[in-house]
Amino acid sequence: MSDSPKPRLVSLSHRKLPLTPFGCLWIPCSNRFVCLGTCSVSGAPSRGIIGVYGTTSGEIKDVHTIEKAQAFRCGTFGATSLQQRHLATGNFDGNLQIWDLEAPEAPLYSAKAHREIINCIDGVGGLGIGQGAPEIVTGSRDGTVKVWDSRQKDLPVANMEPAEGASRRDCWTVAFGHACTRWDRCVCAGYDNGDIKLFDLRNMAVRWETNIRSGVCCVEFDGKDTSLNKLVATTLEGRIHVFNMQKFHTNKGFTCQSEKPYKFTAWTVRHLPQNRNIFVTSGGAGCLHLWKHESPTLLERTDHEREDKESTGATSLLNSISLSSQPIGSLDWNADKQGLCISASFDHNVHILIVADQKNF
Repeated sequence: MSDSPKPRLVSLSHRKLPLTPFGCLWIPCSNRFVCLGTCSVSGAPSRGIIGVYGTTSGEIKDVHTIEKAQAFRCGTFGATSLQQRHLATGNFDGNLQIWDLEAPEAPLYSAKAHREIINCIDGVGGLGIGQGAPEIVTGSRDGTVKVWDSRQKDLPVANMEPAEGASRRDCWTVAFGHACTRWDRCVCAGYDNGDIKLFDLRNMAVRWETNIRSGVCCVEFDGKDTSLNKLVATTLEGRIHVFNMQKFHTNKGFTCQSEKPYKFTAWTVRHLPQNRNIFVTSGGAGCLHLWKHESPTLLERTDHEREDKESTGATSLLNSISLSSQPIGSLDWNADKQGLCISASFDHNVHILIVADQKNF
């Protein structure tokens, strides 16, 4: 009797982009998506591009293109409502802006958020995800992590930066989590030197920190609106670290399982919205890997020896697919259609994919 086929990623369609994509995002409650980044013409300075695309009969079609003076580095819909669907972006000049994609002539909100490039952005409190006010978090090369409320002009509601005289490390990635009540909310940040810091926004304190000895390219919790459960971090050297956030060990911190599926950089990680045990990672050689994580059995024993040996659970590779010879720098799951995702690579290609055989998750 043959084994059931494993879930696998299947490419449905792809197309060439007129920009170098640094981010790709599904527009909520639609069959459209955006790719944002930069485009340069010989002899002219680089410009920022937001391309809006739709899918018709399996083909990717242009909807419209938004062109601005500064190149875009990152974006999120995480702090908008399902009705408005406003896109928040960070650019190379350190500006945080919010755009109405139907009327993009001028930003709805703009702030000089950082002195240098905004590398990363995330949102919470919008799209019906997370308790509390809609907020945006940004991380920058200037070493600061800031939280923003678009109802408050120019000033962040929280600013996490090194102490005066301390070294300022380049922040590469940020993620919201633990937004399970109106008052509780955390931000995780990863840095170029391997530092990971968990900031508790309710108490305005560093809740936990560690170093994984390689630049942290991406961090993501398995859910923004649940109690801390699992955190996945990807690194410059191609490793994936899975932290069990359910139990903190006084001496060892959070337990961690590490995998190295990539010879080169592991660029990003995204959890399947409909099943937080499933996540996908992208690599520097143009591959996507689909993973399943099984949480550890909760032990009723309370002796210290059992607690110390408690594992992070089991993370297993379900399947992989090669899409490009260049790094896949961004990807996004569709929140409305389970298993549908997009990815964008630095060879200027965007792919739409679907997970086949999902019943075998």
